[in-house]
Amino acid sequence: MSNFTVEATAIPAVKVITPKKFGDHRGFFSEVYNRKAFAEAGITLDFVQDNHSLSAQVGTLRGLHFQSAPFAQDKLVRVTRGRILDVAVDLRKSSPTFGQHVAVELSAANWRQLLVPIGFAHGFCTLEPDTEVMYKVTNYYSATNDLGLAWDDPELGIAWPVPPEGATLSDKDRKHPRLCDLPQIFD
Repeated sequence: MSNFTVEATAIPAVKVITPKKFGDHRGFFSEVYNRKAFAEAGITLDFVQDNHSLSAQVGTLRGLHFQSAPFAQDKLVRVTRGRILDVAVDLRKSSPTFGQHVAVELSAANWRQLLVPIGFAHGFCTLEPDTEVMYKVTNYYSATNDLGLAWDDPELGIAWPVPPEGATLSDKDRKHPRLCDLPQIFD
């Protein structure tokens, strides 16, 4: 029996993975990643780097980010403290879901993880203060291949939990192009 469940989303390539928690009077234990168990579930990715972010304010928005080839990345995202709305946007031009997105609430309480494959832009908005997000990636960071998509592009129709004037953003994230202005990155 597996120590996690895998749920489909509206875009089949994006998956919600929920590790089981085993608790007692001391707290809990959870195996959040196991290469063999993931492979048995059909997820055969080679993660090479772990990233960890802290966002102090509610309404901190990070994204929408992706890396182009040859440094494109799959991501496995989870929250260790707090709560986020996590979003993946399909940038695969030949996909029937091109330009569509999946939005999933991830939290330390619900213990869900989001698997975001290559070909998707990824971003999140914090719903609680001092939220910590950890994610595994299948390729190393490359500043040259680090790209983005406008988080507030109306064509995407993302219902962010914060109005544009209330979002805390980096300067970089304020300048990403809209989907219609993005060159074809993924087939």
